[in-house]
Amino acid sequence: MLKSLRPQRLVFNNNILSNCLPTALPHLENEQSINDYISSLCKNRLYNEALQAFNSLQKNIDFEIKPSTYAHLFSACSSLRSLRYGQNVHGHLRRSKLQPDIILHNHILNMYGKCGSLEDARNVFNEMSERNAVSWTSMIAGYSQNNLEKDAIDLYIQMRQSGFSPDQFTFGSAIKACTGLGDFELGRQLHANAIKFSFGFHLIVQNALVSMYTKLGLVDDAWVVFEDIVEKDLISWSSMISGFAQQGFEFESLKLFKEMISYNVHRPNEFVFGSIFAACGALLQFEYGRQIHGVSIKFALGSEAFTGCSLCDMYAKCGYLDCARTVFNQTELRDTVLWNSIIGAFAYGGDADEAMSYFSEMRNSKFTPDEITVRCLLCAFTSSNCYCQGKQVHSYVLKNGFISDVSVCNTLLTMYAKCSDLSDVFDIFEEMEGIMDLVSWNATMTACLKHNHNNVFGLLRMMHCFDHEPDHVTLTNVLGACAVVPSLDKGYQVHCYALKTGLETEASVMNGLIDMYTKCGVLINARKLFDSFSDPDVVSWSSLIVGYAQFGYGKEALELFQTMRNRGVKPNHVTFVGVLSACSRVGLVDEGLHYYGMMETEYGILPTREHCSCVVDLLARSGRLKEAVSFINQMPYDPDIVVWNTVLAACKTHQNAEIGRHAAESVLRLDPSNSSAHVLLCNIYASTGNWEDVARLRKLMRSTGVRKAPGQSWIEVKDGVHVFSVEDRSHPRMDEIYMVLGDLSLEMMEAGYVPYGGFEVVPS
Repeated sequence: MLKSLRPQRLVFNNNILSNCLPTALPHLENEQSINDYISSLCKNRLYNEALQAFNSLQKNIDFEIKPSTYAHLFSACSSLRSLRYGQNVHGHLRRSKLQPDIILHNHILNMYGKCGSLEDARNVFNEMSERNAVSWTSMIAGYSQNNLEKDAIDLYIQMRQSGFSPDQFTFGSAIKACTGLGDFELGRQLHANAIKFSFGFHLIVQNALVSMYTKLGLVDDAWVVFEDIVEKDLISWSSMISGFAQQGFEFESLKLFKEMISYNVHRPNEFVFGSIFAACGALLQFEYGRQIHGVSIKFALGSEAFTGCSLCDMYAKCGYLDCARTVFNQTELRDTVLWNSIIGAFAYGGDADEAMSYFSEMRNSKFTPDEITVRCLLCAFTSSNCYCQGKQVHSYVLKNGFISDVSVCNTLLTMYAKCSDLSDVFDIFEEMEGIMDLVSWNATMTACLKHNHNNVFGLLRMMHCFDHEPDHVTLTNVLGACAVVPSLDKGYQVHCYALKTGLETEASVMNGLIDMYTKCGVLINARKLFDSFSDPDVVSWSSLIVGYAQFGYGKEALELFQTMRNRGVKPNHVTFVGVLSACSRVGLVDEGLHYYGMMETEYGILPTREHCSCVVDLLARSGRLKEAVSFINQMPYDPDIVVWNTVLAACKTHQNAEIGRHAAESVLRLDPSNSSAHVLLCNIYASTGNWEDVARLRKLMRSTGVRKAPGQSWIEVKDGVHVFSVEDRSHPRMDEIYMVLGDLSLEMMEAGYVPYGGFEVVPS
């Protein structure tokens, strides 16, 4: 029994001691012991205990605090970011007989800066009779840390004008301010100054430079600085890895992470893992991401809330929502950000019901949804089927006061544009008067472009009245509307405005202009713009290729496609729509089939329904109707009306009644009231002299009430759009129009045009 009674090491719980401090302070005989006791607590990082002891002692004992003890207390307040305690200690100092020296003043400046009270810090700074470089640096750091970057730079300039030399801490804070301002030119100047003062290769400065250059998109400059760091710390690695991931260099980010792990010098933290998971999500690298997830668990970071957010996002982007759910369930300390991540994962993953379920669960927990929660949830509603759910969330927004948040309102605009008609969109837009921003105008224009292009131009005029300047998104929307009409005059006006404001250089505007000119048939202007584009992207190439194909310039379209490939630009699915259409227009059937096969074999592009329709048109237009039907039977999609109508129209041209009947029957199975199929089949029968079938079909159409909808065309003249239909006589200048039409017919015949000599049967 005695042998088992061994001396045990006593372990004290600091939290228990801290709870006892206010009522159970040790017996302190004199001021020296009081100062020593408080300083000892601070040195051992027992900041709460030190401040609670100070608070209790100053209430009960009249004692004098030494300057060094004050310095320790201010450092404790800085570490805890406790403004209340900091002001309390500062007040005690002011009431004492002690006159703080420059060192103590610098501690006070640092404390107020760390606690975010820059007004108090500036008052202290202005009261200082003597300042040194540390004083200036503390003030600059305070401004920089609290997003007052302009004040930080202004003070840095004053510091230099006052004759003080900056040190590594000064440069670190000033460079951080340049990052916030987005001013890389000023950042480069500070980099040069740091080298001039022999601080260019100091770790603090180098880390600040890596962070600045990556965040401002200057990845090459950041890499040069990173490689020059002799002894990289965790901040160095983390800044470069996250910089690569944020700027689209995901592979480089993963490679650098692997290098960091292989050195086994620094233990990666949750921020490093967060960047790596973001890179895996962007690359859709599920397997690699899962391996890194295992590594994070090895480092005991797998259940951290920050890591959990990044993991949820990664798994969701890779399409593994069940894995995102598992991560969420296994995260012990959840916060609002994690809830937003899981709601966003299912919202962006297209599972509106599950997103709503997590939203309800969050509301039933101790966490309150914020603006980001609502915005994530609203993104789940993308069709009319989700309209009721969207209305429910809208009610929640109104009830909880989020309607005053412009970002939430903008998301509501986008949601209603997808789930409803323009009435709901305009209701929200009108309620936003006074808070609407440029995003609001652009979102509403996008909605109008989807539903009714005419409103886009009216919104643009209203926008000018409200003194909102259009940006590249606005112009892209307006150009899209110009392409729909098409409205060449308005397109010219937008082009002039883009030139005047310099927005023509924006890739989206340039592509919008090319698309507008091609759809308006002004291919010369489209080509001039394209040739002036220093670095056309795949959208630019595709727009011009499709434009050439639509207007019968198949040869030019295919030549442009070959040039595109020679320059190493990877085509997308839209490019191949243009290429296949071009082959169809010029009768290059075998070449078209070759390009169709090339899509998947060379570029990994799976054929869409539109590509299949192009191949059907390619075969049918050239008279290879049996091959067209065979292709339809083998294609990976159920044939729709467009496909069968394509075959039906070709049957009329090539007078193939047998396949035409099959195509028409296929159309009518999908849409029994389709008048075009009836009319085309009638005309096929008429062209082959099969009048009995013509009569039978016309009788069927009359008995079922099927009537051919009159075709329409329209043209823009000045500020008006004139609409015409077949045999229309309602236009006020009808007589002049038909006179010109007659003249044109005569000129066409004189030029050698031979009208179609067969019968056209148009059922009444």
